[in-house]
Amino acid sequence: MKGAAPFRFRPVVETDLPRIMEIEAAGFLHPWSEALLRAEMGHAWSVQRAAVVPGPEDGGRILGYIIFWLVHDEVHVLNVGTAPEARRRGVARALMDEAVAVGRAKGARLSTLEVRRSNAPAIALYRSLGYREVGVRPRYYAEEDEDAIVMTLEFDPR
Repeated sequence: MKGAAPFRFRPVVETDLPRIMEIEAAGFLHPWSEALLRAEMGHAWSVQRAAVVPGPEDGGRILGYIIFWLVHDEVHVLNVGTAPEARRRGVARALMDEAVAVGRAKGARLSTLEVRRSNAPAIALYRSLGYREVGVRPRYYAEEDEDAIVMTLEFDPR
């Protein structure tokens, strides 16, 4: 990522759940439940990172979060959320970069994700990060009878 971002990353902790639930409710028609978020925190293969505001005035306030799995040589992105007041500030892009960096450090060689066919802003972001569309999961989002686009990013060898 170019330039310094106005936030830093840290692991999600249990006391973050109310804030993450706020962001979920503001950003998703069918937000994850607190029970599902807690379950992810208990899986050894699941990684949760928060993007927070540094500094004393509002230090530690969560602007966004990402949840992804590290399985063998793959990062599988499950969920990315950005607070409404932090959108269009590079938070989601930085969180995606963080997932790739964590994955690379653990030996991952690619990243995968599913995204709603109707989510044009997210698809544009993922394309700008180098992800490419490799398939479709019909009716993956059953509540709306909506397909998911499957996207992958192969990491450049170092």
